[in-house]
Amino acid sequence: MSRKTGWQVLCFGVLLITALAAGAAVANNRVMVGNAGSVSLPAVSPDQVLRGNFGPFVRSLNDKTYGYQQVADPVLAPGNKPDASTTVVERFEVRPGDCGGENAIDCGRDRERSELSERGDRNPQGRSYWYGWSLYIPDNFANVAPTKVALGQFHQEGSHPAWMFEIDQSGYHIDNHVTGSKPRYHTLINDDVLRGRWHDITVYAHWTAGSDGVLQVWADNILKFDYHGPTMTADKVYFKYGLYRSFVSRYQNANETDKVPAQTVYFKNVKRANSRSELLQ
Repeated sequence: MSRKTGWQVLCFGVLLITALAAGAAVANNRVMVGNAGSVSLPAVSPDQVLRGNFGPFVRSLNDKTYGYQQVADPVLAPGNKPDASTTVVERFEVRPGDCGGENAIDCGRDRERSELSERGDRNPQGRSYWYGWSLYIPDNFANVAPTKVALGQFHQEGSHPAWMFEIDQSGYHIDNHVTGSKPRYHTLINDDVLRGRWHDITVYAHWTAGSDGVLQVWADNILKFDYHGPTMTADKVYFKYGLYRSFVSRYQNANETDKVPAQTVYFKNVKRANSRSELLQ
């Protein structure tokens, strides 16, 4: 065998081993992750993530591959190497023009989004549940005010949203859309401590159109919102989370541009349970 032929065989062998290793990684939904710790996994179903007793989730009005990914946790303990097989979180990204594609409903309604939407039995009147999720806002998360940005919402079936979790230049808030009464906005986390770290959100809700409704929200184990009154006006509510931008033209007009900057947000431990203790299991 000539030296040239031997070298070709050796190169082919290296390429083959690399390809087989990559294929095995894809088969197990794993990738080699570099120092950044946020390289995406292959596209997988949202239902591969366990969410307590929530029903199944589907993508809502966005089918871009980058719009929803399961990735390594962007925050890792010092000295730990990123390992996508054990530190998987959910990453949402919205880029300019992500309104669902040509002729999609958001494109004509001044909106852009990448969300997951709850399906199944959802949350009917008279039921009480505990909800939890962890939220990570990167340091470079763009402020796009006066465009509204929601990072989660309890939406009513066949009606308008009931409760929205929004972010702006002052922080992370809950917005009461049930009755439209004021004040509607209640701060959960101030902007000066919001970015670059995980925050834990816990919600207790008793769903009813009556006066006995309850919606309480804890941020990092501190009760920040304690509401008593109607929590819905429809028959059922369902949970959505990710990135949802409405009134994108407000930013465009204020900044004399035709595009709103891209944004990325991360979620993990999204769950629904019958008790607070079950959220920790």
